[in-house]
Amino acid sequence: MLVTTHAAVKDVGRLIDREKILKVIRLTHSSLKSWGFSEPKIAVSALNPHAGEGGIFGDEEINIITPAIKDAKSEGINTDGPFPADTLFAPAKRSRFDAIVVMYHDQGLIPVKMASFGKAVNITLGLPFIRTSVDHGTAYDIAGKGLADPSSLIEAVKMAAKLTQKISN
Repeated sequence: MLVTTHAAVKDVGRLIDREKILKVIRLTHSSLKSWGFSEPKIAVSALNPHAGEGGIFGDEEINIITPAIKDAKSEGINTDGPFPADTLFAPAKRSRFDAIVVMYHDQGLIPVKMASFGKAVNITLGLPFIRTSVDHGTAYDIAGKGLADPSSLIEAVKMAAKLTQKISN
């Protein structure tokens, strides 16, 4: 789950705040609960390398991210972090969690696409309906040329159907 979406990396530090991170954690938690996870476990990434190294590489972890995680825990949400993003997506760590909240687009989507490009699905949380989409951009550059691979679209439709069944049960 992304705290910021399509923003320049140079702007991410000023775009994140405690309430925005907490909102994404809450939304992730409630969505997972609605999909049948009884006690979702949510990891939260750091923004800076090595989770800021105690303020050496930035203080966002100390002043923004950790307080948001503490707020979520005080609400009974099983969340942990902030974890350095360069190790968070390693299989041994990733497998301990049901979802990962990241601070910006490439921080979360590079690992997802490396692991499952063409099979991953983008799910928009917090809407009053199910919205899934492909794991890549619009592909306008190849539109109408017969070059598009429909794999991710097929996966997105399958995921929408699966979520519909989970929510209606």
